[in-house]
Amino acid sequence: MTVKILVDEMDDGMDEKLNELGFEAFSVKKLLTKGKNLRTDYSIINYAKENKMILVTRDTESGQACQENNLPCILLDNAEIFKIVVEKLKNFLKFFTLHQYITSLRRGFL
Repeated sequence: MTVKILVDEMDDGMDEKLNELGFEAFSVKKLLTKGKNLRTDYSIINYAKENKMILVTRDTESGQACQENNLPCILLDNAEIFKIVVEKLKNFLKFFTLHQYITSLRRGFL
């Protein structure tokens, strides 16, 4: 059985990456350009339900609607995304600080 995935507009492009990994993924944004009527959260959720898809979204209301109606959904939590951003910033700053230190050594400032 192939799992079908519907990626909400905010993460357009994730569908392509999922397809490369062997999933059958579709993007709301791309479906809109093909004439599908997916302009509201209700339409998107209904489309996912009718086509037996898992919805991937950052939209909290859509995530709650899926949960209330027992529809499969992956809610990309902003708090988790924020943690990833902070961790990457810390790594960047470590590299940047190390790079500055090495550059200063090379220039004879330290």
